[in-house]
Amino acid sequence: MNTFVKYLLIFLGIFSVVLNIVLICLKSKTTPVCSSQLHNALKRKHDNSSLVFADLTAEEYLQVRNYMWKQPDLDISHDAFAKPYENFIFMIDLQLPKKADVLRFLDEGAARPERTARVVVFHGSSSQIKEYVVGPLPNPTQHDDITQKKYKAELPINSRTVTIGEYKLLFAFLYREIFTKLSQILKESFGVQKDQTLNPFEGMPRGVQTGDRQTWISFFRDMSGMYIHPVGFEVLVNHSSTNASEWMVQKLLYNGQYFESAEELIEKYNAGNITKIIYKKITNYASLKPKVKPTGLGPQQIYLQGKRFSVQNNQVLYLDWSFAFGLSSSTGMRVFDIRFKGERIVYELSVQEAMSVYGSNTPGMILTKFLDASIGIGRFAHELTRGVDCPYTAVYVDTVRYIDINETKTFRNSICVFEHDEGRPLRRHFSDFFSNSYGGVVNSVLVFRTITAIGNYDYIWDFIFYQSGSVEAKVHATGYISSSYKISGSLKYGHQVAENTIGNIHTHFLNFKVDLDVLGVKNVFQTKDMEFEEVKLPWMPERKAKVPHLVEKQFSTELEACMLYSEKTPRYLHIASNQTNRWGHQRSYRLQVVSFTGEHLPMDAPEEKSMSWARYKVAITKHKDEESSSTSLHSQNNMWTPAVDFSRFLADNESIVNEDLVAWVTTGFLHIPHAEDIPNTVTVGNGGGVILRPHNYFDMDPSVGSPDAVYIHPDSPEQCENNKMACLAQETCSQTLPPFTYHGFEGVMEFE
Repeated sequence: MNTFVKYLLIFLGIFSVVLNIVLICLKSKTTPVCSSQLHNALKRKHDNSSLVFADLTAEEYLQVRNYMWKQPDLDISHDAFAKPYENFIFMIDLQLPKKADVLRFLDEGAARPERTARVVVFHGSSSQIKEYVVGPLPNPTQHDDITQKKYKAELPINSRTVTIGEYKLLFAFLYREIFTKLSQILKESFGVQKDQTLNPFEGMPRGVQTGDRQTWISFFRDMSGMYIHPVGFEVLVNHSSTNASEWMVQKLLYNGQYFESAEELIEKYNAGNITKIIYKKITNYASLKPKVKPTGLGPQQIYLQGKRFSVQNNQVLYLDWSFAFGLSSSTGMRVFDIRFKGERIVYELSVQEAMSVYGSNTPGMILTKFLDASIGIGRFAHELTRGVDCPYTAVYVDTVRYIDINETKTFRNSICVFEHDEGRPLRRHFSDFFSNSYGGVVNSVLVFRTITAIGNYDYIWDFIFYQSGSVEAKVHATGYISSSYKISGSLKYGHQVAENTIGNIHTHFLNFKVDLDVLGVKNVFQTKDMEFEEVKLPWMPERKAKVPHLVEKQFSTELEACMLYSEKTPRYLHIASNQTNRWGHQRSYRLQVVSFTGEHLPMDAPEEKSMSWARYKVAITKHKDEESSSTSLHSQNNMWTPAVDFSRFLADNESIVNEDLVAWVTTGFLHIPHAEDIPNTVTVGNGGGVILRPHNYFDMDPSVGSPDAVYIHPDSPEQCENNKMACLAQETCSQTLPPFTYHGFEGVMEFE
């Protein structure tokens, strides 16, 4: 190779490198860099203050259990399936500290309140239920019996929730006294054989008066979704004694006909003196297996620039919001110390109770009134299915519980937290006249969710945080309806939804505790509404017009502030402070209840005391630590003398002027089951809730500072500066997003 060729090649190589550098530089100026930077939208940093509300850890549960086991005077069984006559720890849960102590810790820098546990013990040996406060944690050293102080009465043993140990004895009893004795009838009528059985479903309450423990058990086909496969066979079992050898069958129902004993049913069945049920196989119309092959994914939610919220320990931060959270085994989901822009708005927002009253002409449903907190609402918060129960990209949180077994149990992914675009603007306006422009705010919210599946029903519990400063507590119901076997007269109590199957009419009442602290703990309760008045027209006195005007009222006592469902309720309900906004109006938060409840159980019904909170759309009480819940774990099985009768909270009729106020809010819906509830109930239209909305709390809508605001002017409709959507496709280098275009001003009205 000669020298000329060699230098030429070197020159070309250098030129090629320089040219590539130039081209790269030029291209970088015209092609946007894909945005992968995570935007830190949090307004504050995590701290440990939320731990004052934190659920017990697995280690703390075991410390409390082991301490209680070591107390010789308590003589607590270590058996996971303890017999009813033994002493057994049913539940361990966090004992919330006194509110005043927590506020001193959070706001004044005082010492963190002592951490303690609440322990529920079924003392079968003495026929009593006891509640203890055990502490301090970690490594407890003392226990105090708080039963009498908390409930003002002793709790009889038959008020207890049925334990797994008692269920084992009940199932053995049914096998011995029913399935063995009636084997021929059960085979001919219901196809019961070695490989096929019937599943039991209990009615509640368990009797008609205090001290009863007599349960009607209805039987259903052993299929998935058994709740809509009734077979027409029910049994009344008396299991009042803590000694299972004394239990007995008191009544049987077969195809609408009552019998005093299994022997009587056998005798009349064999004699041909009853109308028999003839077994036939059916397809499982309750199955939730897909009927068609999935063809593709629906829309998915992703965070293009990372999550704008953070979950650490039991604390959530989101834009201007922060709160602590927990999950009670009995009452379920709860959040504490809710702050917006650094100011506390709510001290506690929590689920209290889910109650249903059923109608039927079969015994398993005639008396049925479910109080789910007595079974355990939070107890049944199981793992959430990623991409179905919550968005695929949600943050999932494990919970740990100790209830009805002698060890802790971790429920993976049983809480989810996610940011969500509601799909409609939070606010917007297109200006067609004169000064043309468009302004809007994406309605991005944070959702805190758990789902509880208690028997047949699934409740989806949501606490939703809006950029306007509003908080919403919402519940939707799904799962399976309860049903009964069709007999003469059944259609008075529901619709037929399958062969021989009646979907029974029932109510859903859901109760929330809303401990609002509006600029402190000195608040008042006010209402606002409208009335029409007739006024003379100032410019035409001979003419009159009907004009709506504002009607305001402030209430002084608890009984005055009871908003009964049976009476007309003012449309605006407020917890207000004595401070005013820039315009001189009291800063307040409004309680807006969304509800479609049926009629509440009449007050003269003996069971009504256990659900007296459901009389009220909203009831306002002065905060008391001893009035921590509207319901009780012990109410379901003693509805006639319940451990907690909410109406007693109001009986002292205390002043609610400039006091620390708590709102008890009831929502829900009436459910008349129909054919579309098969295979199971959809969430659409089946729910209710309460929205906490700022009302003169701010000087203007706080979402004016939202990072999701968009403004478009005719001079630059596709400018990115005030419209991040204009450059979304380019910044993310998306191959699927269409380019942003806006031609809205082309059709505006012109007056020249």
